[in-house]
Amino acid sequence: MKAIKISYSNRFIKDFKNAPFKIRIAFKERLEIFIKDEFNPVLNNHKLNGKLEKYRSINVTGDWRAVFSENSKDEEIIFHLMGTHSKLYKK
Repeated sequence: MKAIKISYSNRFIKDFKNAPFKIRIAFKERLEIFIKDEFNPVLNNHKLNGKLEKYRSINVTGDWRAVFSENSKDEEIIFHLMGTHSKLYKK
């Protein structure tokens, strides 16, 4: 497996710090799975639509998501947002 770089936007860092402790732990666990297999079924890694169409999302818990983009040129994953499904995907 090739090495990938993981980065976090300032917004993601703020979202992460404001998330409940259990959610922060869950994200770290899901990130470990993501690094080993980004398409593990437990992550439900999928492309987004609408205003977030340039991004992908993984499940952190049943309701919490982490939104990221891929920079294949630099082999980098950038996490941009984290929050509940309803918070992230407001119409």
